Amino acid sequence: QVQLVESGGGLVQPGGSLRLSCAASGTIFSIYVMDWYRQAPGKQRELVATITSGGSTSYSDSVKGRFTISRDNAKKMIYLQMNRLKAEDTAVYYCHARTVSGFWGQGTQVTVSS
Repeated sequence: QVQLVESGGGLVQPGGSLRLSCAASGTIFSIYVMDWYRQAPGKQRELVATITSGGSTSYSDSVKGRFTISRDNAKKMIYLQMNRLKAEDTAVYYCHARTVSGFWGQGTQVTVSS
């Protein structure tokens, strides 16, 4: 069983930055591939960034060069550093653990607006 709790969302102006955090439970966290997804109103949930157990990362084209995913296995934490934020980044952001059954956090709202 894995529990995920996101934090760090909020309201930010275009061009600003936010850092999202995801705290995970589970004794074998270090082997999980972890993802950040987002879902904007009226849209499907989309994959934003992925990090493997070894630290390899991948990003959607829409955030590449602006967002950075990282992990701290000792603390069982996943992070998403978001820079140069745009209005279209507004969404609920979810942490996801790629286990056999998959686990999701409750999400954290990010709003980019002036």
